[in-house]
Amino acid sequence: MDVFLPIAQVFVNPIEILLLSAIVGVLSGLFGVGGGFLMTPFLIFLGVPPAYAVANEANNILATSVSGSTTHYLKNTLDYKMGFMIVIGGTVGTTLGILTFTYFKDLGTIDTVISLAYMYILAIIGTLMLVESLGEIDRAKRNLVIKKKLHVHYWIHGLPLRMRFPKSKLYESIFTPILIGLLVGFIAAIMGIGGAFILVPAMIYIIKMPTKLVPGTSLFVTIFISVIVTFLHSFNFGSIDLMLVFMLVIGSIIGVQIGQKLGEKIDSSGLRALLAILLLIVGIAIAYDTFFAEQIQKETINMSSTDLNFFSKFILEFSNDMPFFYGLFSIMFAILLGIGAAFIRRFVSNFMKKMLMKP
Repeated sequence: MDVFLPIAQVFVNPIEILLLSAIVGVLSGLFGVGGGFLMTPFLIFLGVPPAYAVANEANNILATSVSGSTTHYLKNTLDYKMGFMIVIGGTVGTTLGILTFTYFKDLGTIDTVISLAYMYILAIIGTLMLVESLGEIDRAKRNLVIKKKLHVHYWIHGLPLRMRFPKSKLYESIFTPILIGLLVGFIAAIMGIGGAFILVPAMIYIIKMPTKLVPGTSLFVTIFISVIVTFLHSFNFGSIDLMLVFMLVIGSIIGVQIGQKLGEKIDSSGLRALLAILLLIVGIAIAYDTFFAEQIQKETINMSSTDLNFFSKFILEFSNDMPFFYGLFSIMFAILLGIGAAFIRRFVSNFMKKMLMKP
């Protein structure tokens, strides 16, 4: 049974959306990477226009980031000061990204730009991950241990205006996290991804934060960037569809919990190679769909308000009549779902511990 999305104006299969978002959530929880660079292409393949796929996946990332960040908050594994410095750069980068998005949308080429961006990003990430994972497998077979330099200095470490970050025990230029945030925000605005695949390595290898603080701080930053991306896409383009967001969030949160549990029990080095291959396959599929597949003119679905159910009618009218408040509502909707999921997970975890302690 297909469901009509009143904002995107397309029919989708809710079972497919829930299943795919859950699978991507498992991969996210298993490997510690954001699933936006997989879920957005999947939405496009399911018939959701790229501009709408980007915006709604950004809102989904907001919910899952709130859920994960709440968990890290309860564990006290966040560096707020470093996070806010990255958010400053992310705010500027997001604004520039939205301006770029608007420019290409006005030209009528935004769908092609999004497809090209995903094609190149997935090809680069997939290749790097595949080379790294195959190298790890080879070293494990030969029992090789490679000693790495403890301190590698780049030009970015010579920037002025140093600041102390007590939680991470660092003395770093404020421009380092700001520049990293600028890049992440720009990419997030155009591609609808959290940017963890850039942010996490940058925090480890460039900023040199303690590993235990990286996941929580990354999610903390992603919350703010996703809020800005969601609001600007909703207000400027009216592209947030709460029916689609709800399905994405439910599937993603369930999948992330499963992925995190699996990650505690299995060695992911071999699976990382499979993930890299999957990224390359998706990148190739996007390239084929963009350049070689026969372009079929999609029929525009214009349904009158009388044909819509109560929720679809409410969403459509709310988005058209009050775009500012609809954007705020979309943000609060995702945040509440994320916080609720985090506390449900904590309750279930504590309940299971109590059950296991009983004779």
